[in-house]
Amino acid sequence: MAEESKKQEIQKPAPARTLSQFEDMDRMFDQYLRHGWMRPWRFEWPSFPELTTLPELKAPKIDVLDRETEVLVKAEVPGVEKKDLDISVSDNTVTIKGSTRREEKEEQGDYYRREISTGSFSRTVTLPAEVDGSNAKANFKDGVLELTLPKVEKAKRISVKVE
Repeated sequence: MAEESKKQEIQKPAPARTLSQFEDMDRMFDQYLRHGWMRPWRFEWPSFPELTTLPELKAPKIDVLDRETEVLVKAEVPGVEKKDLDISVSDNTVTIKGSTRREEKEEQGDYYRREISTGSFSRTVTLPAEVDGSNAKANFKDGVLELTLPKVEKAKRISVKVE
């Protein structure tokens, strides 16, 4: 009987999720900067429940698609309005900056509550080819920014036959 209960207690470990090289590097950098030589005294911020309700803006998730004659950049920026986006393009980089501001007021008799929260982000990505920033086109709908950047003539892809 004792052996049967021991067998039931042993559980198979969940299959390990394999990380891509980039996710693994991000995780290592986060751990290194959080607990490594950059923070020798390990100060941790206190946890206040009211701070968990503030919007947390992180760098947006970005997809870069290298097409034949253009580069398409898609960025998820939920909660950001079109007027609060700032996009800059150089030869082979794109920088997307954004900010949010939220204000809540509640008044009931003698009770008055007002909360203001703000957040911002900035993310720069390197493009796979040189682009013409002066002819860039941006579209923003439902929290998704699509930036179409035509490639410079010398950066366009060409096919080469092997003889």
